[in-house]
Amino acid sequence: MNKALIIITTLLGIILITVAGIYNNQINNDENANKSWGDVEATYQRRADLIPSLVETVKGYAAHEKETLQAVTEARQQVTNIQAEIGTAGELDAAAMQKLVGAQEQMSSALSRLLVTVEKYPDLKANQNFLDLQHQLEGTENRINVARQRYNADVAALNKSVRGILGRMVSGMSGVNVRQSFEATAGSEIAPKVSFQ
Repeated sequence: MNKALIIITTLLGIILITVAGIYNNQINNDENANKSWGDVEATYQRRADLIPSLVETVKGYAAHEKETLQAVTEARQQVTNIQAEIGTAGELDAAAMQKLVGAQEQMSSALSRLLVTVEKYPDLKANQNFLDLQHQLEGTENRINVARQRYNADVAALNKSVRGILGRMVSGMSGVNVRQSFEATAGSEIAPKVSFQ
């Protein structure tokens, strides 16, 4: 009788430790994914913060390029509004992520048009403030890419911990669910054509 009780207690202890380990792993992976997405948003914000200075610098040289400058400003405002909506909701679901990614793509497109426009103004291209802003923007774009890659790696780890057999059973208790990784927008695999004419 004592042996049976010891065996049952030992098995229950092993099961409890295993479940607790999986539970803690899922919570840890969820927090890592949250932090990584926060890093993506922070780099998006850095880019959005650089845009007003860039627009003002270009405005002084290219006053008649109003449409391009307005497109950049409007794209920035749209991104800011979507980020505020996500912040208010407190949760990032697949639809909100797609909406934010689409707005970020529009902002990238508007910035690209702005930088192509700059080619028409040799004095602006030589302006130190503009060059500094351009380098900061380029560095920020690299940071965005790195942050997205880290987010995807953390989401992959999270999804692995939730999708396994034991992970599925424990995910009901932990409240951690599979997440969508960052995906590029359709057509982004095709290199854009840039012309400076």
